[in-house]
Amino acid sequence: MKRTTGKEQQRPWRLPFGLEILYEDDDIMVVFKPEGLLSVAAGGEKNRTAYWILNEYLRRRGQKRQIAVVHRLDRDTSGVMVFAKSAVMKKVLMDRWDDLVAARRYVAVVEGSVTEAEGTIDLPLTEDSRARVVIAPPGKGLRAVTRWKLLRSGSRYSMLALELETGRRNQIRVHCAAIGHPVVGDSKYGSRSDPLGRLGLHAETLAFHHPRTGAPLEFSVPPPPSFTSPKLYRY
Repeated sequence: MKRTTGKEQQRPWRLPFGLEILYEDDDIMVVFKPEGLLSVAAGGEKNRTAYWILNEYLRRRGQKRQIAVVHRLDRDTSGVMVFAKSAVMKKVLMDRWDDLVAARRYVAVVEGSVTEAEGTIDLPLTEDSRARVVIAPPGKGLRAVTRWKLLRSGSRYSMLALELETGRRNQIRVHCAAIGHPVVGDSKYGSRSDPLGRLGLHAETLAFHHPRTGAPLEFSVPPPPSFTSPKLYRY
């Protein structure tokens, strides 16, 4: 796992359920969240979440503080996340998120053979009556922009590198479905196949400026080997 911090790199600290701490200081924690683990509590699940595990980690180390959620990844999305270690840092991160974040890059395995080398999806998003994120009618919704590049392509599946210009909920999943290439394993948005046994979406890189010091930080975790298997991309 690549961790560029501008200081001496920290070794990952492994916690229950595959969660790993990539970086920690007095203000923030950057973690790798595995697929299958909730970011925060949802429904009846409270303990098996990144939020609960990190708070328990701090408690056992005698730190009288509580982790604060800044952004989320879906249960079935793996990748890099940042948490604040105080309400003050949470507010700074959330208020200045667009200014502080330099890059959010994802890797997705999608259905179909993508033939173009790169592209931009600029489609506004809204919620329907069931709180499901959908493409908004013309002149409605919030602007959402996703830039993508083709990494691999086969007759049934393709792998894309995607960078978020905006960070709307379910943005990549809705945008990929809108261009006819839903993320594999994503039956909610039209996928009809599940070759990975999971949602084919991974948050690979998060680059941002430290909310207190302004120092540039970048953390990357490559996608799992199943995403890059040559078997997926045969013609």
